[in-house]
Amino acid sequence: MRHLARKAILMTAIVALTLPVQAFTEPITLENYLLGYNYESRKEMKSSSKQTIDLLEDGKAVLVDIRFAEEQQAWGMGFGLKIPLNELPKRLAELPKDKIIVTACPHKDRAAIAMVYLRTQGFDARYLSDGLISLAENLRGEDAKYFMELLPKGKP
Repeated sequence: MRHLARKAILMTAIVALTLPVQAFTEPITLENYLLGYNYESRKEMKSSSKQTIDLLEDGKAVLVDIRFAEEQQAWGMGFGLKIPLNELPKRLAELPKDKIIVTACPHKDRAAIAMVYLRTQGFDARYLSDGLISLAENLRGEDAKYFMELLPKGKP
């Protein structure tokens, strides 16, 4: 229930933030991405754990864990895609073009690299600004149960 009230507020902000990014359909050069970078770009490249949870519950996003395979095996989420950063260029076909791609790692360094790369490839991508550790903190107990029940069935 907590997420429903938060959803109404966040969805208004999220819709406003995602509209400009939706224009990315063709790959762009890193140089052009950087030349177009501004304050709005800075806002729309990030997604907090709470925003990401809401996007995932609504079926509007896919979480991509970009940690090394050994890290993913040691601990991970029971949802989302597992594509290590060093495999990302070869596995782009696994990513949906019609959803926001939220890249994630424990903190945010590799996730930010993955987000920039995906944006240059034409994806609407963001990085998990507070990392997988914070996401795990937000998915405990009843919140985890509620989240897993709301996740679109059969989706990563």
